[in-house]
Amino acid sequence: MRYGLIAGNGRFPVLALESARRLGYQITVIAIQEEAAKEVESLADRCHWISLGQLSKLIDICKKEEIVEVMMCGQVKHAKIFSSIVPDWRLVKLLASLPSKNTDGLIGGVRKILADEGIQLRDSTLLLKPLLAVTGVMSKRKPDKDEAVDVEYGRRVANALAGFDVGQSVAICERACVAVEAMEGTDAMLRRAAGLVNGRRMALVKVARRLEHLLFDVPVVGLETVAVMKETGTTVLSVEAGRTLMLDKDEMIAAADRAQIAVVGSE
Repeated sequence: MRYGLIAGNGRFPVLALESARRLGYQITVIAIQEEAAKEVESLADRCHWISLGQLSKLIDICKKEEIVEVMMCGQVKHAKIFSSIVPDWRLVKLLASLPSKNTDGLIGGVRKILADEGIQLRDSTLLLKPLLAVTGVMSKRKPDKDEAVDVEYGRRVANALAGFDVGQSVAICERACVAVEAMEGTDAMLRRAAGLVNGRRMALVKVARRLEHLLFDVPVVGLETVAVMKETGTTVLSVEAGRTLMLDKDEMIAAADRAQIAVVGSE
């Protein structure tokens, strides 16, 4: 079967394509010009480039390629949705119909339009199941007592906020929520939080929104996450088991061990 893969930025689409080759799947990539790396071209069976606002062109490509199942892999920076795109007529119509322009509303609307055209969104982690976080401590170092308390508090805060679709992560310091992720992304949020805690250590807690599927907006962590945590004095990372992609998982855990960062998967 030939799948379509809508490629955003980061390592996610690259790793998915490498896995597809190993599994023998044929993949047509529809790469977002403002986001995707040139590398996806060499890993795809076929590759088409579109701008972020070209929803009609995406549908036309799928029909021309006889693709009826697509997956979204890789981040699209939320700020670009509001500042950088020139929407085509179909996207203009969709945006005008949305009660709120959050991720659920926007991607949910795209999902419905695709379904109306006979194109189904598939689980974006379909090709990368081994890279999903597992339950329990994944690093050599366990969270200490104070870190565990911060993680538990952070999970309550993050899960309460997740339903409002304002981000997936919070930074916690001594049982206080220092920063909440919005459109700037996790790395920028951590750097902002570090400027507020005067060198005290922080916990990064990342959750998935309570959806029954993993079609889009899957939480992702990787080597860059560890690097920014080390830079900002963030000593523990909590993610959701089975719902968070850990890109370059083995290398990431090794980097966390070298930095004495505790990594834990929660249910």
